[in-house]
Amino acid sequence: MTNIEKTIEALKAHRMEVYYVQTPEEAKELALSLIPEGSSCANGGSVTLTQTGIIDALKTGNYHYIDRAAPGLTQEQKEEAMRAAFSADFYLSSANAITENGELYNVDGNSNRVAALLYGAKNVIVVAGINKLVKDLDAAVLRVKTIAAPQNAVRLSCNTPCAKLGHCISLERNGGMTDGCKTPGRICANFTVMAYQRHVNRIKVILVGTELGY
Repeated sequence: MTNIEKTIEALKAHRMEVYYVQTPEEAKELALSLIPEGSSCANGGSVTLTQTGIIDALKTGNYHYIDRAAPGLTQEQKEEAMRAAFSADFYLSSANAITENGELYNVDGNSNRVAALLYGAKNVIVVAGINKLVKDLDAAVLRVKTIAAPQNAVRLSCNTPCAKLGHCISLERNGGMTDGCKTPGRICANFTVMAYQRHVNRIKVILVGTELGY
């Protein structure tokens, strides 16, 4: 059994709805097919959702799209949009890592994304490339510290050590999962592991057979 097959079986055992497609275009078509027209939709910050064209499709489709990144919004309006995402019909995101044990691992700074993933939105769609698949939680933690956090810190222009070093400074002192810098721009504040789900198929995972996002 391949690592992809193991991951799919484990996610299903955790009562998540799982799909596998080969291309970003297929991922977009599938994601949109899961969302009825007229549904309210929101998303977390995600390079993957941008690369697949899903965000553009939500903006131009027949959906009630909650756009926290709309031009001209005040900070207060952005925060209102992020809170409105908790009651959306569909919340879309990627994952920082997905383990062969069927765990979704995510780390956030503001933590609006992990909050919506855990509770609130009626349905959650997680889209992730095969580069996000890892062996276990130890590998997931390492992936965030060496890939996801540094690259996202650069993308978001965060003045953090990882943006300059290319890895979390905690690795230089053998620090654990939550160890890191103490800078105001730190993007690793809350750490979540999603495994067995009480609400069957609320979480829908679309795995894509190519590398996407960080």
